[in-house]
Amino acid sequence: MPRVDAPLTKAAIYVYYGDHAPPHFHVVGPDTDVLIDLRTLQVMRGKYTRQALAEAIAWAADNLTVLWSEWRRCNERD
Repeated sequence: MPRVDAPLTKAAIYVYYGDHAPPHFHVVGPDTDVLIDLRTLQVMRGKYTRQALAEAIAWAADNLTVLWSEWRRCNERD
């Protein structure tokens, strides 16, 4: 599970290999373990602190190209 190089202080962002659809990323940290839909940046499921979620969504909104590239790299289907 590659960690995305995001300068977050409250959590880390991961994209897992061979993960299920729809395209998404994981935000993991103390009291935070949530899946975020790449298409909408909405919470799919999980628990989170408001600070960790806000920080991750703000970074993701500015770095969608990075996240989509990582999703494709980790989840190419033949």
